Amino acid sequence: MKSIFFIIFLVSSLVSMAIAIPGTATFYQLYTPSACYGSNPEGVMIAAASDPLWDGGAICGKMFTIKCTGATNTVPHPCYDGKTVTVKIVDHCPGCGGTLDLSKEAFESIANPVAGVIKIEYW
Repeated sequence: MKSIFFIIFLVSSLVSMAIAIPGTATFYQLYTPSACYGSNPEGVMIAAASDPLWDGGAICGKMFTIKCTGATNTVPHPCYDGKTVTVKIVDHCPGCGGTLDLSKEAFESIANPVAGVIKIEYW
């Protein structure tokens, strides 16, 4: 019985890794108004989508799980090993320096905010 649970866990982990998309993440701290929800707060585990993801706002409300995979600058070891965070897309970040602009709370749950920009995988 234990081996069946292990196999299920292993397969689900491999599927998650197989569909992960590489990118970069930054963070922001002013959450409202947002392009998707106006002045309605959506919590703090949120993110803004960069221009390539925005698609005229079709991405609003989509949930992503994000994992820090490395540094983009001289801050050594910014990632908190193995940590992931799930965020809801609530805003657009035109001209953003990253794929996703995370809330500060979401960013600091997976990486040291001193890094400013990190490499990520998201799915």
